[in-house]
Amino acid sequence: MIGLAISAALLVWVLYRIDPRKVWDYAQHANVWLLLLAVVVATVTFPVRAIRWRLMLRDADGRPFPLLPLWHATTIGFMANNLLPARAGEVARAYVASRQLPVRFTTALGTIGVERVFDALVMLGLMAVAIAAPSFPAHAIVGGRSLSAIAASTAVLFGVLLGLALVIANRPGPWLLLIERISRRVLSVRAADRVVQASDGIVEGLAVLKSPARFAGVVLWSLVLWIKNGAAFAICFRAFGLHVPLEAALLLQGIIGFGVAIPSTPAYGGVFEAATLLTLQLYGVDSSQAIAYALTYHLTTFIPITLLGLWSLSRLHLRLGELSTAARPTGE
Repeated sequence: MIGLAISAALLVWVLYRIDPRKVWDYAQHANVWLLLLAVVVATVTFPVRAIRWRLMLRDADGRPFPLLPLWHATTIGFMANNLLPARAGEVARAYVASRQLPVRFTTALGTIGVERVFDALVMLGLMAVAIAAPSFPAHAIVGGRSLSAIAASTAVLFGVLLGLALVIANRPGPWLLLIERISRRVLSVRAADRVVQASDGIVEGLAVLKSPARFAGVVLWSLVLWIKNGAAFAICFRAFGLHVPLEAALLLQGIIGFGVAIPSTPAYGGVFEAATLLTLQLYGVDSSQAIAYALTYHLTTFIPITLLGLWSLSRLHLRLGELSTAARPTGE
């Protein structure tokens, strides 16, 4: 309900600032071929995610898993984010991986958590490139603070999280013992056992942080992923004839990336559009043109991964209801 209220409020705020007729006119005059190219480039980020995940998730002997099961889990997870509430896709992805491969659910979920930290740090780094560029609007203020200050403080937060994960990955014993002691003091025996088992699985998911080669590989693929994703935004700029610098795409994807972390409806309705409007207004883009861009990009990139996820779901003989049940707090 909170997510629905936030999405509704943001949509009302967006609609209040635009002329629907102008939005439709801008959308009709977009370059179809450039828009199609943007959709293809955006969709190609999902195989990159699967490749990166393969570096992180290993079997008990440290060997990589086949790519196809991870691809199915990835497409299903992002499809679930588009169709199910409460970012159920993150849990659904781990659930599907644990169904196909000899890997614990909590281990798969732990690697997804590490992914999110890498994603945040790389997006912040690319945002810093856009903020440092001469084209960046000097007047950019959000909530009374400059965007550069917000990005810096957020980078510190995620840097601390990555540092903590590195410490736990390399010296898990004391942390696991601390969690076990606290759990057994405040929880029932059954609940404490579940917490201890989950903690073991999450620590296993941090194993990639102990390997310099795999760590470097994850960083490299994260850069490829987010540069490619930024390129999709930039190509769509040209499809709509937006006169903004290419590096604005790096800022836009970062603001959207952190914006969709707040509660919202499935597929981040309202949040995506509001974040796009705020960003493009910094570069002097007309509000109606910015929303035409946001709605068109959001809808056209929503379709391919949703269809791919539904196809993978049918291939594995799973149902959406099963994913929704797995994502409930009562699940593992």
